[in-house]
Parts: sequence; C-alpha cells; structure tokens
Amino acid sequence: MAFSSTAAASTAAAFAAGKKSVLIVNTNGGGHAVIGFYLAKDLLAAGHAVTVLTVGDEGSDKMKKPPFSRFSELTSAGATTVWGDPADVGAAVGGAASFDVVLDNNGKDLDAVKPVVDWAKAAGVAQFLFVSSAGIYTPSDEPPHVEGDAVKESAGHVGVEKYIAEQFGSWASFRPQYMIGSGNNKDCEEWFFDRIVRGRPVPIPGSGMQVTNISHVRDLASMLALAVESPGAAAGRIFNCVSDRAVTFNGLVKMCAAAAGAEPEILHYDPAAVGVDAKKAFPFRNMHFYAEPRAAKEVLGWRSSTNLPEDLKERFAEYASSGRGQKEMSFDLDDKIIAAA
Repeated sequence: MAFSSTAAASTAAAFAAGKKSVLIVNTNGGGHAVIGFYLAKDLLAAGHAVTVLTVGDEGSDKMKKPPFSRFSELTSAGATTVWGDPADVGAAVGGAASFDVVLDNNGKDLDAVKPVVDWAKAAGVAQFLFVSSAGIYTPSDEPPHVEGDAVKESAGHVGVEKYIAEQFGSWASFRPQYMIGSGNNKDCEEWFFDRIVRGRPVPIPGSGMQVTNISHVRDLASMLALAVESPGAAAGRIFNCVSDRAVTFNGLVKMCAAAAGAEPEILHYDPAAVGVDAKKAFPFRNMHFYAEPRAAKEVLGWRSSTNLPEDLKERFAEYASSGRGQKEMSFDLDDKIIAAA
C-alpha cells in the first residue's frame, strides 16, 4: 500500500506538533481486538497519527463483526487502516511508512511477534508495546496478582516479553484480564444476559464467591495511551492492564440482573459431581483470578474509570437493541447442570 501525499503531510504536521506516529498491529479475533480499536480512538483524539494493521483480509467475514465493522469511526478521525500478514509488516504498511511507536496486540508467542519486533527495530521504531495476558501468572495463595509475581515460564507471552526486553530499551508489556465494552466480539456479560432475559437460572460453579476482575475496555486503552505519551515512565515495565475493583461471580450475576431489570436466580453446582467441564460451561476461570493495576497507578498516574454496575447498564442497552435476547439458543450444558442439581 502506498501512502498518499495528504497522509504524508498530515503525519509531518503531527511530528511538528510533537505528536507521534503509532502502528497498532491488531488481532482479527478474540476479545483483544477491541483494545486496539479503543486505543486508536484515544490516540487520534490526542492528535497522534495512527495506522491500524489488522491481521488477514479486509474482505473476510470476520471484518463484518465489531469492532472491525466500526473502523469507519477510525478513518473518519484520520486513521489509516490496512490488512495483511504481521510476518511481513513492511509490505502491509508500505515501504515509505515510518513509526515512532509499535503496539503488537496480536501475537501470543514468539513465532508470531518476533517478525514484528525485528521489523520495528530495523525500522528505527523508538518504543515497542505488547498486549500480553494476566493469564500467565501462576495461581497464588495470596491474591491479587501484582506486577513481579511468578509467571508460567512455558507461556508464550512470557517468551515474547523477554525477547522485547532484549531488543528495545523503551518497551512495556500490558497484561489484561476480562473486559467489557461496545465492540467486543467475545462474550463476557452477554453470557449472563442470555440466561437472565429468558428467566433461566444462571449456573455458577462452586460457591460463587470466587473473585475476578472485569474492566471496561476504555480503561485498558487509556493505560496504553499513557504509555505512548510517557515512554520514559513506561520503559521496561510490566503493567497489569485491569480495573482496580474485583467482583465475585455471584456479584456479577446480581449486577447483570439489575442492569436488565430482573431478579437473578443463581444455581450453584459442583462441576465434578455434575459431570461437566467448567471451562465449557462457564465463561471465566473457576478460581480466584484477580490482578491489580499497581504499576500503572504508581508509574503512569493512571486512574480507573470502570464502574461495573453502571457500565453493565450501558452494555445491556446495547444487548437489548441487538435483538440477541429474542434469538433461539440452546442451553444443553445448563440443562444438564439443572437436571443434576
């Protein structure tokens, strides 16, 4: 792809104003894609030049779903959107393109991310950011997870973080957990709404007092944006990219029901006794899984804006308008749990 003279002039003006040119390498699936979308909007609003490279083909069926179906919101604000293979970033973005910052919001292991890192280093990129995962922490008897806690050395994200640290002086890694927000195409709160609006019990493994963390994606994007604007403070740091409040499974059911204007019916069960795999029957890890954003608060001056009860009201309004609550759905695993319980 060749950049137009208008785009080049716009980028030059951005540099003259002290702004940065940022490349976001964005996944084409899963929950992380929406992080890149929100970050692009934040950076554009702050006057930075943004290019979003999405993995794959612009004409694929995946691009008909959010957040990709909303990319016009980015281009209308001045972003450049391209599609291609992260293994050959230069071909995807055009040989004349230059960037101050690259964010990899796609790869989960070194095979996927190393070509992006190597290209960025050879191209003279000043700062490299990586969206990792809080799932790499080893289970702890002393929650919450904080930056510096032990991680699973075999996890692909860990290898990526180590390699980036070897290649860049100015780098940072961000470890998100579960997220909500308009444009997310991976079920989170929708799983609960699906049952609540149909008057079905919500099956919760165990006592329901397991603690987790659910963040609005705007919080994750705002943390990443601060790292772009304060590279010195962010350099060489790991950040738990999460909100600063925990929620229990039972509490989440109650909040979702309140957002839907309904009374919740919670059904607790023992997965082993019922004979179901909790990983398939429930959208979250059946354990305490909670990280805190201590480094972002201390180093970047970041503050969370997630207000889960209010954010879920916003999410239910979009859920209701989508018509999903009226669609035919099967609840085979739920029915097995209900019958056994």
